[in-house]
Amino acid sequence: MHLPSEQDYIQQVSIDCVIFGYQETQLKVLVPKLAFKGDFWALPSGFILQQEGTDQAARRILEGRTGIKNIYLEQFRVFGDAGRTSAPFLERLIELNQESSREKQFNRKEFEWMTRRFISIGYYALVDINEVVPNKHDIDESIEWYNIKSLPTMIMDHNQIVEQALETLRSNLDKKLIAFNLLPETFTMMEVQQLYEAIFDKPFARNNFQKKILDLNVLERLEKKFTGAANKAPYLYRFLK
Repeated sequence: MHLPSEQDYIQQVSIDCVIFGYQETQLKVLVPKLAFKGDFWALPSGFILQQEGTDQAARRILEGRTGIKNIYLEQFRVFGDAGRTSAPFLERLIELNQESSREKQFNRKEFEWMTRRFISIGYYALVDINEVVPNKHDIDESIEWYNIKSLPTMIMDHNQIVEQALETLRSNLDKKLIAFNLLPETFTMMEVQQLYEAIFDKPFARNNFQKKILDLNVLERLEKKFTGAANKAPYLYRFLK
């Protein structure tokens, strides 16, 4: 295992990624669980190499977690409170895992490097969940999709980072026409409405919503979706890129 303190990383700066997916009318977030005693969940995160740009580092981290290169990615906030540190979390983790062979990974030098004040650059990504193959890292027990309404309690301020990412996503949804990144290539108008309802956590009136989306002039209408009853089948659409 390559220790972070021995890599050519920019010190005291990290990246935390909120990866949004959508499935079965639920907005979801991809979250790893750490492979240690105790329940420790954390956002997909990483550090920035000296020769990397921040966006380049974020894309490297995201590709490593999802297996996808072409991802909608946006930086949304810097988290830089003066007291922001992983020390309480790591102290608790080490306490619970003293008898584990994994404790060797946490030598004093590494502990001091990891527990300095860290400024985190927050990114959110929008993916077609059906194209993602979640990838575990060496320190992960699992990596799973969680409904945004029932996320596990994560380390440090990671739950608050998700809240801020969701707030930004809602604000940008129509201005930047980004919701379609969460859908497959073709979709029905009802599926678009269900997606919006999942993101905003509230219902929308069908007729008003359909008019609003069509008035954006960003969709191409295709053939009807086959349901076995052609006269009632909804039209399929795709996003005009």
